[in-house]
Amino acid sequence: MKIGFIGAGKVGFSLGRYFADHGADVAGYYSRTPESAKEAADFTNTKKYDTIAELLRDSDTLFLTVPDGRIGEVWDCMKNLDIKNKNICHCSGSISSATFFDGEERGACVYSVHPLYAISDKYESWRELDKAYFTLEGSPERREEMAKLLRRMGLKVMLTTPENKTLYHCGAVVVSNLAAGLYALGADILEACGFQKEDAQKALAPLFQGNAIAVAQRGPVEALTGPVERGDVSTMEKHIAAIKDSSALKDKERLMEVYLRLSERLVDIAAEKHPERNYKKITEVIEHEKHSGNIS
Repeated sequence: MKIGFIGAGKVGFSLGRYFADHGADVAGYYSRTPESAKEAADFTNTKKYDTIAELLRDSDTLFLTVPDGRIGEVWDCMKNLDIKNKNICHCSGSISSATFFDGEERGACVYSVHPLYAISDKYESWRELDKAYFTLEGSPERREEMAKLLRRMGLKVMLTTPENKTLYHCGAVVVSNLAAGLYALGADILEACGFQKEDAQKALAPLFQGNAIAVAQRGPVEALTGPVERGDVSTMEKHIAAIKDSSALKDKERLMEVYLRLSERLVDIAAEKHPERNYKKITEVIEHEKHSGNIS
């Protein structure tokens, strides 16, 4: 299987280098910016292509490593070329293989191959890809062949469906992007206690990083600590009162909703960790606040 890349950004750089270093036959790169294609080709010791047609000629598997908004545009440019018996893949987390809606009619197999990893550096992120899970969905004809190709290179592959792609991406966003919102809320609370903004963000970093590592390595059940896990009703009641009484907090209603909603989810996790404990009083506190109009 010979692999070509359309697009020479961070994802294209990273996948191409990883594939090349793990035994795959990589043809090279096409980009609408020729300098980028040459840079990626030099980085992976492959070839720069001047047209998509030339890259198609030399490849049987094409990865469209372009921004999500350009996938349809690139597909419109290539679908009338000779794509018969080719594997056409994109790497979007939120878009399914259905974006290549007429690919199978034209004799191609179409896939979404998404690394569940934040690729942030086009020169270094490839070194970490073996830690990531890759989700694969698309044409059943060669799906197992595609999965085997990725697994032979040491990658962990999970099969999914086009119907589940958006919900899958939502799960990734909750852990990746929404976590930044939680961090910002925590920093807001410290600012309300007198911290400068920069100090508040720096002060929370070791706590945030240590907990994130523990959750990632041991899972949320084993890593859970804090007042909910301990069944510490008194501390929870004090937190709630402090939020209500503070005159310095921004948007207290939103903060209260986040606190109560996530604490409610933590009760489930705590009960799984300690089935012998009774979390009824914690639940009663949360329900009381919900019915007091603090969350809808």
